[in-house]
Amino acid sequence: MRPILLQGHERSITQIKYNREGDLVFSCAKDTVVNAWYSLNGERLGTYIGHTGAVWCVDVDWDTKHVLAGSADNSCRVWDCETGKQMALFKTSSAVRTGGFDFSGNIVMFTTDKQMGYSCFVSFFDIRDPAQITNNEPYMKVAVNDSKITSAVWGPLGEFVIAGLETGELLQFSAKSGEIISKAKEHTKQINDIQTSLDLTMFITASKDNTAKLFDSTTLDHLKTFRTERPVNSAAISPNAEHVVLGGGQEAMDVTTTSTRIGKFEARFFHLSFEEEFGRVKGHFGPINSLTYHPDGKSYSSGGEDGYVRIHHFDPQYFEFEMEF
Repeated sequence: MRPILLQGHERSITQIKYNREGDLVFSCAKDTVVNAWYSLNGERLGTYIGHTGAVWCVDVDWDTKHVLAGSADNSCRVWDCETGKQMALFKTSSAVRTGGFDFSGNIVMFTTDKQMGYSCFVSFFDIRDPAQITNNEPYMKVAVNDSKITSAVWGPLGEFVIAGLETGELLQFSAKSGEIISKAKEHTKQINDIQTSLDLTMFITASKDNTAKLFDSTTLDHLKTFRTERPVNSAAISPNAEHVVLGGGQEAMDVTTTSTRIGKFEARFFHLSFEEEFGRVKGHFGPINSLTYHPDGKSYSSGGEDGYVRIHHFDPQYFEFEMEF
């Protein structure tokens, strides 16, 4: 399984995303640009320029019309995917940590950090309404006072947003009223990443407490736990096999003190039902910060602290593999 190496960032990757068809990969890093790539051969299509700080999150809507990115320069931007023209700029009072388009691609949700005396907010904008964009006024803004949201995704049909906090708690916010529908606390430390399954019925959380956990999207029922020996930075659910992939490794600031072998910088594959590890893929020279499966389940991408995005196309043996039980 030879990876395709995408070298388009000068600093560590923060997030990677496929579009719905899976022909494009979007990557963002701490170096202010968002890149678009062909997922088949790793050719770079172009960059989305505008941010002046580290870009923390990237998302693309269902028909690949718009690309959204949130940055530490206290703004969230939306570009036209094809031309790279900036469509909207949402200014905030603190860094934008995580964001995304809803099911329709019309509503933008993003969260801001708790810093510099400002508390953490979840903002909802309707990009069909030019007044909201020009006045920089979201139609709804929810304050999260006691903690900071570190990762958030839209639930099924755009009815609610699932947010993971620094404390390890999960919250469900209604997209209509903004109130908290339900809570769950299974993790003991910060939730680094949340990703949903293809049909949005389940989601997986990756946490600093060395585990990734599978939950039901609607009820927040805890279903499975996948354990490792290092903090998990990212986890993804396969769209067509009962597999999950976990990526992480030791904290980036401690990396220089260990060799790559001890640092555990592999992508680790677990069986969804049995919670058993069945494979590892080496490659990155540093912790993996973001992982995502291709929508057809035949390849996956990982982005690391080393600034590379690696696209791995699975060997035929992967598809023939059956867990024995």
